Amino acid sequence: MNETKEVKDIKASDDEKEKMSPAKRRDLIKTLIILFLAAMLILTFFSNTIMNRALPEISTETAGSGKLIERIEGTGSVEANQAYNVTVEGNRVVEKIHIKKGQEVKKGDVLFTVNTVGTEKLEEAETALDAAKLEYETALLKEPVDYQEENQKIKAAREEISDLIAKRDAARVNESNAAYAKSENNANKSELSRLTAQQEKLTMAVKAMSMDVYDEAPYEYVGDLPSLCGAYEAADAEYKEAYETYQKAIENDKNIELAKSEADAKQAARDSAFEAYNDAKNSVRGNVLSQLSDVENAMNDISSKMAEYEAAYGESGSESYENLAASVTAKQNELENLIITLNKSKQKDTITDKKDALDIEAKKKALDKQQEKLDKLKKEVKSSEVKSKYSGVVSSIEVQPDATTTDGDPLAIIDLVDDGFTVEISVENDMIKKVRKGVEAEILNNYGGDKTAVLSEIKNDPTNSKQKKLIFDVTGDVNSGESLTLSIPCGSGTYDAIVPRSAVKEENGGYYVYTVRSKSTPLGNRYYAEKVSVNVEAKDTTSSAVSGGVSRGDYIITAASKPLTPGCQVRMKDK
Repeated sequence: MNETKEVKDIKASDDEKEKMSPAKRRDLIKTLIILFLAAMLILTFFSNTIMNRALPEISTETAGSGKLIERIEGTGSVEANQAYNVTVEGNRVVEKIHIKKGQEVKKGDVLFTVNTVGTEKLEEAETALDAAKLEYETALLKEPVDYQEENQKIKAAREEISDLIAKRDAARVNESNAAYAKSENNANKSELSRLTAQQEKLTMAVKAMSMDVYDEAPYEYVGDLPSLCGAYEAADAEYKEAYETYQKAIENDKNIELAKSEADAKQAARDSAFEAYNDAKNSVRGNVLSQLSDVENAMNDISSKMAEYEAAYGESGSESYENLAASVTAKQNELENLIITLNKSKQKDTITDKKDALDIEAKKKALDKQQEKLDKLKKEVKSSEVKSKYSGVVSSIEVQPDATTTDGDPLAIIDLVDDGFTVEISVENDMIKKVRKGVEAEILNNYGGDKTAVLSEIKNDPTNSKQKKLIFDVTGDVNSGESLTLSIPCGSGTYDAIVPRSAVKEENGGYYVYTVRSKSTPLGNRYYAEKVSVNVEAKDTTSSAVSGGVSRGDYIITAASKPLTPGCQVRMKDK
């Protein structure tokens, strides 16, 4: 049994060596490479398919060339040129309606049978009449206009002007006196200024003598006092120094007599200097004080004269000719303003009176009308017929049986067919230059073939500045409210590039389309959306002739499952 196991192990070892031989190893590597490449190919194929499914799917049409008949299309409702509103006075109850919508009626045909409202309506009319009477009588009550206060102000202003004129004329007589007084006053001002400066110097001199300090004292008034004061101060200083020496000599008991003699000599010199300075100062002080008194008295006299001038002729007074003349002018302007204001008030009151008169007249007419209305209601029979005043076709009926009418509201609207019908459509401004008045439009829903529409007017669209309104005269078997779709030819031409109209987009005042650009790859063609700017040369209801970057045969994108951006990759619907 052990031998058998050993034999098996030897065989297994031999088989393993055979498997790991170089030839087997190469075959194994080739097999693995083939399997890897196959897997990569499969994954690449499926990844391309998955990517394509995520791309925007587009629909395209090929740009063509040839002839394009440009047309303008629009839909509008038929309206009568003239319509007649059937109305009835007062509030009535509709008893019977004798017509229906679309019915042709003749002048004098009975349209409605109505009943009067009865006592309730009469009571309302009587109440309205009482209110009209009250308004009219109230309007007659008016307070009379009174200008007494304004006239009194004007009278007072005139009297004041007379007084001012008298004063002004008197001031003119004294004009020469005033001029002389002014000249004298100017001289007084100059003299007062001079005296004031002199007073300041004299005062400084007195102050210097009182304090014995002459640094800022005026020389012309103190004379030699500064030098005399200096001499005294120097002599006093020498005396004090000699006296100190004398005191020290006494303390030291040396040279006492000599020191005392020197001190007495210095004291005598000091006393002499003081006496000279003091006599001169008393003399100068008396002279300065006398001059100061004279100056101040002169200043007081001049000030009194200037005060008298100011009181008589100065700005504070009102007696100068200039002031009085200005006052007269101002008061005259004030009087003119009072008169203008009064005249304006009179004009305004006149207009108000006229307005009140018109208002009274209007209220009187309203009262008379209400009286007539009440009288008419009282005379009306119970039932009455409403007849047509014109021939035409019933466009609409605005009431129902048993309804109560309102004064002035229409019961029915009758189109006057003899005056014709119109249809109105709106078009873009750039298309207007391609149409002309008088052109006949094709009626696309003209199933009976008996209608015609001719362009009669082109006017602005008040609701949209980028559009115009085309007005067509319509004839034939038409009714108000009927919807007509019109097609207006604008000429034809041959163009190199014609694309679906839905593919042309507008942006910032220009136009563009998306075309398809293809690119070959090892895995097949790739498709990209390319944004191309174009000019729209002409268009009809389905196509647009363009110029620019589009040529015949180009693939034009007409629809996409997702929003497009320039250069984005797309997937063709049939790819």
